[in-house]
Amino acid sequence: MADSTDTLTPVTLDDVKRAAKLIKGAVVRTPCDRSTTLSHDLGADIWLKFENLQVTSSDKERGALNRLSALTKAERRRGVIAMSAGNHAQGVAYHAGRLGIPATIVMPEGTPAVKAENTKRWGAHVILEGKTLEDAARFARVYGAEHGLVFVHPYNDPLVIAGQGTVALEMLDAAPDLEVLIVPVGGGGLIAGMAVAAKALKPDIEIVGVEAALYPSMYNLVKGTHLPTRGDTLAEGIAVADPGAIAGEIIGRLVDDIVLVSETDLERATFALLMIEKTVVEGAGSAGLAALMADRQRWKGRKVGLVLTGGNIDPRLLASVLTRELAREGRLSRLTIDIPDRPGELSRVSAVLGQAGANIVEVYHQRVFTDLPARGTELNLVIETRDRSHLEGVLAQLEAKGYRVVVKTGAGGAA
Repeated sequence: MADSTDTLTPVTLDDVKRAAKLIKGAVVRTPCDRSTTLSHDLGADIWLKFENLQVTSSDKERGALNRLSALTKAERRRGVIAMSAGNHAQGVAYHAGRLGIPATIVMPEGTPAVKAENTKRWGAHVILEGKTLEDAARFARVYGAEHGLVFVHPYNDPLVIAGQGTVALEMLDAAPDLEVLIVPVGGGGLIAGMAVAAKALKPDIEIVGVEAALYPSMYNLVKGTHLPTRGDTLAEGIAVADPGAIAGEIIGRLVDDIVLVSETDLERATFALLMIEKTVVEGAGSAGLAALMADRQRWKGRKVGLVLTGGNIDPRLLASVLTRELAREGRLSRLTIDIPDRPGELSRVSAVLGQAGANIVEVYHQRVFTDLPARGTELNLVIETRDRSHLEGVLAQLEAKGYRVVVKTGAGGAA
């Protein structure tokens, strides 16, 4: 099984430029546009690179195609194997199908269904194996060796890194005076390739990587820390416990900083991109905006480029993100009200809410599992309000009518 990661081959600007010529016309040159609203709200000049608009909704196509194009005729006949949490899988599957190359993709068992199904769509043979990306990688290497397949690594390969670096070429072509690039980091292939290209073209540009706080693997490697990597993150696309050695060496030389973002940061950024830019971005793809929103003062007044690396998010997960953020903003709230268990009481509560301008989304009674007297009942409501100020007005009107209310919002406790 061929694997070009055995030798730490450096990646140069010329490698990235060659990759750009090779993938031209086969990979979408996605928009890189200024966000007027985000720039206004966050106090920075913010430019977004919409890699979620690729055919497979991810930047991973760039590196995958550059690597596949380097295969010999014999290797193309044998086929390739890759391990991936989803986006690299789709990039390999799509371009392997275009080039007539058989592709086998090994994905962790917890991979979102949308990513597994989209990978199958392009004709790849998909194997779900292992609880983590590292488990999938071990299986892929063994399986590939047994079947004579060429291993296409998602990030620890010079050709993949060079292909990913083409994102920076396009961003600097669209906005040559960018001062900062904020890039999501998983295995490190994207930021390594972008750093090679951007620093060669503009040595004073600042490059900052972003990892989910639950998976600070490259952060640990670069900063010499030993933070744990664990748990389920919204940004499963960058949930990598074992970052690439080639990428790590480049990052150590060329990347200025790596920061960590919380799950709440990621959810808020994903919500903001949908509400403001009307674009669907997965957790990993929203990491750059999450970092900017979490530390606005650091970027204030600067011209910042963000890479929206992918848009492959499970619809149910996206729905959960949206409703959780509505709750944090006080627009969805759960009320618990103790009321007498008698006819017309629910109607009276509803009338107060209606007069206050609140909308009832859900309602149910709890008569059994409560400490209230037998003649009482616990009324549970989910209501919709305009914002937190409106919610406070609704609560005041309920309390003025003599109702004792406990309210739960998305802030983590009672309001």
